[in-house]
Amino acid sequence: MAVAIELLIDTGRRPSEILNLPWDCLGHDHDDNYVLVYDDLKNNRPGRRLPITETTAELISAQQHATRERFPDSNPTELVLLPASDQNGRRAMARHQIGRTHRDWLELLPTPIRRSDGSSYDLTTITPYSYRHTYAQRHADAGVALDVLAELMGHELLSSTKAYYQVGEKRRRAAVDRLANHRFDRYGNHIWRDAQALLDDEHARHALGQVSVPYGTCREPSNVQAGGGACPFRFRCVGCDHFHTDPSHLPEVKAYLHDLLRDRERVLAATDLENWSKTEALPSEEEIRRVKDLVHRVEEHLEQLTPAEQADIATAISAVRRTRQVTGLGMPSINRQPDLGKPLERP
Repeated sequence: MAVAIELLIDTGRRPSEILNLPWDCLGHDHDDNYVLVYDDLKNNRPGRRLPITETTAELISAQQHATRERFPDSNPTELVLLPASDQNGRRAMARHQIGRTHRDWLELLPTPIRRSDGSSYDLTTITPYSYRHTYAQRHADAGVALDVLAELMGHELLSSTKAYYQVGEKRRRAAVDRLANHRFDRYGNHIWRDAQALLDDEHARHALGQVSVPYGTCREPSNVQAGGGACPFRFRCVGCDHFHTDPSHLPEVKAYLHDLLRDRERVLAATDLENWSKTEALPSEEEIRRVKDLVHRVEEHLEQLTPAEQADIATAISAVRRTRQVTGLGMPSINRQPDLGKPLERP
């Protein structure tokens, strides 16, 4: 029975589809990755193939072995993966059996299941079918494309799948809310600003599909209009009042500091550059100092939080980063001039 519940959690299939799995339900795709072969009974689509992890495949393989040992005299092609307690292994266990066992299992849990706000979850609302919803929500939160998730779920209407993305948007907004009071300016000073204004700004940025600058957010009008890829100041963010950041950008800030230090050593070691070229190519010592100070101040701020606050911020950072597009640093693009020595070609 535990195998049935694990398969419900791992695959997101309907309880009837799991209970009626044939013994030989484990297959491979063209790349030799594991798939679950099952029948979509609700929509009358037999032989559906669902990509599964190696861990899930091992679970199925172990159950195949256990079923074969229980019914060694039965033809494997006639067995079901999760047979009832009969003599031939051809009849699947009843749905009410898994429902009853599932309720008993929930009642034996040592601690209550809690929501993100700390309130206890009503265990009577958790049924074997609930895991289909959690499967879909996990994939939506991970950024799986709408059409791909619809295919995984077997939805014929995209509207059935879109509901899970609406929940994800609410979670992203809640994550931005938690980060609202942990923002820093270019000097690494902690910014206290209107949280609701920040939320509206970040929410609009997600809705419009805009991207942030490499390690924070930029409010410079022309750069915002270009989606973060056309800074008129050559991405000197730590020297610009339009720049703000928060702990969710810390990995990018650290990576940029590493790049600055690496580039400095590379330029200083170069022997084929004239002095003026080295001067132009060297990263600014002031910029390096500013970035180091910014990293230090953000990390120091996080260390001063309580363990509960740190865990809350970590959850928020994870939610925000899953949906973020990061723009690589670079010079503003310049349109190439046509070669006037060659005739222009017609498009």
